[in-house]
Amino acid sequence: MMNLLERFQQNWKDNFHHLSTANCHLVLAVSGGLDSVVLMDLISKTGFNFCIAHCNFQLRGDESERDEQFVRSLATKYNKEIFVKSFNTKSYAEEKKLSIQEAARELRYTWFFELITSNLKPQTSNFVLTAHHADDNIETMLMFFFRGTGIHGLTGIPVYDKKRKLIRPLLFAAREDILAYANDNNLKWVEDSSNTSDKYTRNFFRNELLPAIGTHFPQAKDNLQRNISRFADAAELYRQAIQLQKKKLLEIKGNEVHIPVLKLQRAEPLDTIIWEIIREYGFHAHQVPEIKKLFTAENSSYVQSTSHRIIRNRKWLIIAPNAATEADLILIEADTKAIELNNGTLSLEVITTSNGQAQTSNFKHQTSNLSAHLDAKLI
Repeated sequence: MMNLLERFQQNWKDNFHHLSTANCHLVLAVSGGLDSVVLMDLISKTGFNFCIAHCNFQLRGDESERDEQFVRSLATKYNKEIFVKSFNTKSYAEEKKLSIQEAARELRYTWFFELITSNLKPQTSNFVLTAHHADDNIETMLMFFFRGTGIHGLTGIPVYDKKRKLIRPLLFAAREDILAYANDNNLKWVEDSSNTSDKYTRNFFRNELLPAIGTHFPQAKDNLQRNISRFADAAELYRQAIQLQKKKLLEIKGNEVHIPVLKLQRAEPLDTIIWEIIREYGFHAHQVPEIKKLFTAENSSYVQSTSHRIIRNRKWLIIAPNAATEADLILIEADTKAIELNNGTLSLEVITTSNGQAQTSNFKHQTSNLSAHLDAKLI
């Protein structure tokens, strides 16, 4: 059976084979706790070039200062460059109306991204590594499940965030394996006293809920980890199916999206398809019933989000920016005789002639600056 170092190196080859010790530089997010200390030792023994990034959130008084000094000592031990950033997390949370945990997450990831995009090592690819592991993944999935989530929320923490160049190479490893590695290799770390407090939701799952479940289902963690993998596969199939539905239903017209009402009404499962169409335009899931009412609503009725409106326009639903009170484009069906506009009525008439030349005398309304003659063959 492979030890943790061997499993780590094999997992790296399986998931990040395009990133070698020769072509990338890593920024390790190190808090000083068990997980990040073990990650640093594994990365060092694998031979990667890396530096250390430490966030001091100034939330635990002397303990926060102790953690910073400990991480600085690790930089000396491994002979690596270190970057330290102090944050006034409480003020930021109050200003942005966030929880302390949300504020800390936002602050650290924004800073990490600034680090890797600041020409840290201009001749190589820079990536941020965090020490999230399998237990973190399970806790995250369960929190999403109980809060209420779609299938994507059940896929846990992504191993690679391409947009933020963020890698989590320890997601395969259980906390008990990480602890055993630290003890076997005589590694030292610091304990965060807030980890024992159940005032944070994650700690409740970690310290109370999962241990209680484990007394009845000893293999619960292993099963949940396997389920996360299955959910990820199911989410990918779901994504592909949604893309096919969108391709059938959506017509992009400039900055608008046009959806034929009758075609949408026949789509199944209807509520899910509507939600997947509207979610990227600022709408909420609870607005789906309102949008379904547009199927039988009067012309120009609409449902609004913070950024867009969905407008009933004859046989279509049209998603348009909020500034629009009606669609920029008017779709004219073959049997349309008249269209009511804000400043009048547009009348439509088809005239058939024997020689292909329409005379103005054929029209009910004589030629003026309010009329246009169009060749039907070109429409």
